[in-house]
Amino acid sequence: MSRSHGAATLSHDEARAFYDRFGSRQDRQGFYEDVAIDQLCAHADFAAATAVLELGCGTGKLAKRLLERELPPGARYLGLDLSATMVALARARTQPFGERAAIRHADGAPTIDVAGASFDRFVCCYVLDLLSLADIRAVLGEAHRILEPGGFLCTASLTHGRSPASRAVSRAWSWVQARRPQLVGGCRPIRIEELLPAEDWSLQYSCTVSAFGVPSEVVIAKRRTEAPMYG
Repeated sequence: MSRSHGAATLSHDEARAFYDRFGSRQDRQGFYEDVAIDQLCAHADFAAATAVLELGCGTGKLAKRLLERELPPGARYLGLDLSATMVALARARTQPFGERAAIRHADGAPTIDVAGASFDRFVCCYVLDLLSLADIRAVLGEAHRILEPGGFLCTASLTHGRSPASRAVSRAWSWVQARRPQLVGGCRPIRIEELLPAEDWSLQYSCTVSAFGVPSEVVIAKRRTEAPMYG
């Protein structure tokens, strides 16, 4: 396990308070997030999806892109977020799509109140990197439960750099997060690919991309048909 996986993180209440304040400024993170989201959309085969759950939907920016450009007309979307501010912004952004889109206020717990095998895409972008290791594992377990066999887990997260510039940025980010996590929204560089049990997931696509020196890891994994190994 890398050191960043076990780093101190914000509590659910601290994260909720931060993102309630941060609000629509979240979209400014697009200067480094958008290149990773482009890779995610290019390799997740959303055109074949019928039901998408996004954990941590934020302002609804990705939801709008999926509903407008990526998903077939009959596909449904469910977004969850612990911030009331984000929920209000996402509902406004997805309102034009009517019953195709629903946004729910989550309590921040890793358990999700939806039926098993009821979605074929589980999307989580720039959320796992602010969770504790225990919560990351719990979310991955929930993703396995919620996805139908053959469904895709689709993630993008801050990660460790590979070039000299991106390594410097990720080291600096980790230094700040360890001392003042509120300054970076609780997020830190992680490696999701390391946390996917091969018994549960078949890796479909993985890459590290960097924009303005900020590195992101994109991981797409297929849910295996065997029973999950999570306790």
